[in-house]
Amino acid sequence: MIMDMMMLVLMVMMMVVLVKITTMMIIGVLIIDVMMMMMMMMMMMMMMMMMMMMMMMMMMMMMMR
Repeated sequence: MIMDMMMLVLMVMMMVVLVKITTMMIIGVLIIDVMMMMMMMMMMMMMMMMMMMMMMMMMMMMMMR
């Protein structure tokens, strides 16, 4: 009887640990995805800013003439 209870407790503990690990993995993946998206957005913004700066420089050069 006591052995059965111990086995049940162990099983529950194992299940909890597994669930925790899986949730951590999922959360980690989500965080990584979000970070990647943010990095991509930042890169796009930087590229846009560079393009705008280049356009402004070209316009200034045209105006100077």
